Amino acid sequence: MQAFEALGIAPDIIAALAKKGFSQPTPIQAQTIPLLLGGAKDIIGQAATGTGKTAAFGLPILQKIESGRRKVQALVLTPTRELAMQVTEEIISFKGTRNLFVLPVYGGQGMDYQIKSLRKGVDLVVGTPGRVIDHLEKGIMDLSELKFLVLDEADEMLNMGFVEEIEKILSFAPKERQTLLFSATMPDRILQLARKYMGDYDLVRIKKEEAKNDLIEQVFYEVYNEDKMSALCRIIDTAKDFYSLIFCKTKTGTDDLAMRLTERGYEVEALHGDVAQVQRERIMKKFKSQHATILIATDVAARGIDVNNLTHVVNYDLAGDAETYTHRIGRTGRAGNKGVAVSFVTPSEISKLNFIARTVKMDIKRSILPTVAQVIESKKTNILHEVNEMLEEEETPDYVALAEQCLALAEPADLVASMLRSIYGAQLQDSSYPEIREIRKRGEPMGRNDRGNDRRMDRGNDRGMDRGGSRWDDRGGSRGGFGGGGEGGDKVRLFFARGTMDRVNTRSLLQFIQEEGNIPGQNIQGVTIFQKHSLFTVSEKDAESLLGSFRTPKGTKPLIRRDRM
Repeated sequence: MQAFEALGIAPDIIAALAKKGFSQPTPIQAQTIPLLLGGAKDIIGQAATGTGKTAAFGLPILQKIESGRRKVQALVLTPTRELAMQVTEEIISFKGTRNLFVLPVYGGQGMDYQIKSLRKGVDLVVGTPGRVIDHLEKGIMDLSELKFLVLDEADEMLNMGFVEEIEKILSFAPKERQTLLFSATMPDRILQLARKYMGDYDLVRIKKEEAKNDLIEQVFYEVYNEDKMSALCRIIDTAKDFYSLIFCKTKTGTDDLAMRLTERGYEVEALHGDVAQVQRERIMKKFKSQHATILIATDVAARGIDVNNLTHVVNYDLAGDAETYTHRIGRTGRAGNKGVAVSFVTPSEISKLNFIARTVKMDIKRSILPTVAQVIESKKTNILHEVNEMLEEEETPDYVALAEQCLALAEPADLVASMLRSIYGAQLQDSSYPEIREIRKRGEPMGRNDRGNDRRMDRGNDRGMDRGGSRWDDRGGSRGGFGGGGEGGDKVRLFFARGTMDRVNTRSLLQFIQEEGNIPGQNIQGVTIFQKHSLFTVSEKDAESLLGSFRTPKGTKPLIRRDRM
């Protein structure tokens, strides 16, 4: 593989690439960059999402436009505002010390800043068709000195109905320009557009085999819909530095999953079509800085999201087709980093997954979920790591003195155990974790209570329904059996809307439930305290009594309710 130097990229831009950790071009970059640097022909480039198309056109354009002109010399059109922001960030990171001003323009962002910037002078604009037309028609954006016009993700722009807008923008552009069209697929409509608006062009087509990313480990877990949440939590808890984009089919499913994960103490954000632009920018800033390590999104909302160091991509809901699956998983395993693509598949979706695997010609391996013992062991390791980090911090004399007083009260091991129990509750106990049903192999006989349950459980999320209140398990009882659940599976997991932020610990919660709910302490099991809420397990009978005691007026949030796990 050639280095960037061999392609003709200038030393200052190579230095900027080195800071990003890029030394070797991808296939689309290796073939496109010399053509764009060395000739004046138009270019059509086809390569899968995540293969470096932005650098393929961005690097040579940055090298060829003149610094300090403050005239629009290059215009990049993208189908979505998210992609416009992403492309802008990438191009700015490539330009290094060059005196070039790059401006994103898209709907949802204030016009005043865009107008002020355009009048002051801009060298390269990245924008969505609608907002670009607004500026052109008002005479604010001038394309008379345009040298390069790029249509990025052209197939998506056509799918979203931007043909008329593209034609209008082209009418403002000078004929003496280079037009670059980049797309993940190459339908006939793309070629028709090229024949109509492009001159003599070079076609760069990267085969799927070349675009395949061997850094992505692809696995799937066959689970019932009702067990997806528990399965996801086990994967998160046992992964090292989990940093992931999770895909759901619907806006409702996205919000619901985000809420349920947040309730369990994970740093989560959700992104879909109903999220306002200002909020989107805040969410993406938080996610890219890893202040939120989990982003849950629909396919539409995820367009343009490009983060190089994701450890996982999770198909919480299986992709609808092979192309969508490929686009999703291509967001991990980038910039030389390894990644894992996880898919949750219900029994009825196995044939669909097999079809996707055959279509994309990739090996998607069946995997086994971490056991409860593995989850607990992983949490213990994390606790020890946190303790080590705390020990490295500077000691405060006041705390040392208090520690010595505490040590006088009990044996050191007993004292630490008591403190750990108060902080972590029952997180290190088997009884705190929901049982995940084992998928019954075809032809395996079912018990009397199981008949029909497989079909009912498998249908839940396929219809966009949250079946968190259902209670089937292998014994016909509560799905939240938590390591046994007693005869008849009558154990229920309850959610208590108070946590450590409210000064709740295991002892105070037990005392409160006993006194206010009139439930004996020995009946309360598996207490787990989180920052903003707590969980505990009781019998079905005690649960009904508690829910009745703490019933709240309609429209207000209950203090105690059934857990949605």
